[in-house]
Amino acid sequence: MTPIKPEPHPSGATPPAIRAELIPQHIAMVMDGNGRWANERGLPRTKGHEAGEAMLIDVVAGCIDIGVKNISAYAFSTENWRRSPEEVRFLMGFNRDTIRRRVDLLDSWGVRVIWSGRKPRLWRSVVRELERAEERTKNNTVCTLQMCVNYGGRAELVDATRAMAEDVAAGRLSPKKITEKTIQSYLYAPELPDVDLFVRSSGEQRTSNFQLWQSAYAEMVFLDTLWPDFDRRMLWEAVDTYARRDRRYGGAVDAVTAAESQAAAAPAAKPKAGYDPQLMADPDAPDGGIYDDDGLID
Repeated sequence: MTPIKPEPHPSGATPPAIRAELIPQHIAMVMDGNGRWANERGLPRTKGHEAGEAMLIDVVAGCIDIGVKNISAYAFSTENWRRSPEEVRFLMGFNRDTIRRRVDLLDSWGVRVIWSGRKPRLWRSVVRELERAEERTKNNTVCTLQMCVNYGGRAELVDATRAMAEDVAAGRLSPKKITEKTIQSYLYAPELPDVDLFVRSSGEQRTSNFQLWQSAYAEMVFLDTLWPDFDRRMLWEAVDTYARRDRRYGGAVDAVTAAESQAAAAPAAKPKAGYDPQLMADPDAPDGGIYDDDGLID
């Protein structure tokens, strides 16, 4: 089936003209402010979550409009279990029903839906709807929407570490061969690129345990807008801000394109023909003091 394009924004707004190489390929979105939005209007917190659903879909449309290929949405964190039982029950049903209501539209746009998070404590009906959405949309290529439900960045790293430890114990993995690329391969969605742009609504300025590994070099944009008032125009504003920044990855350069940034973030290769390790050697160490990828001195 040929994907259809999302409907234009009701205001008639269109995305800013930004060169393709400056468009972030992965946006992490902390959808914050639903409760405050409801409180300001004298409404139950659940009404804020309901209002926020439409904004998530509009932001996905905005990603498609401007050419973003991957978006990770923080739908329910491992810390959200601390909320009242009433709100947790609502959020379980709400996440399930949101996927059920929206999968037809997302599929028609060519969006691939994937789920990242832990199964324990989740309602079976929530997991069932997420897995059905994954199966139905698995061949879509326009954009990937990672729904992070019962997700925590630290939990993801703990799970990855446990899986690696099991493989080491079974003799399938050598500790000396563990690299950043190895760790990446044990994450919930290893096929996704690192986060380029981290966006949070509501004015709060923290990551809240979201996409910790993936956001090592992400550009951070914090907007004051509460999530139920956040639409694709705010997303485009964040992307425009991102496109104007210099991404250095620790290097002292004046300007770096997105393509150069991705190359800089790639795992470093071992020295090849024509490369002189002595140029990078420690002058105070008689052996050069350079460690190779196995932790041994060259």
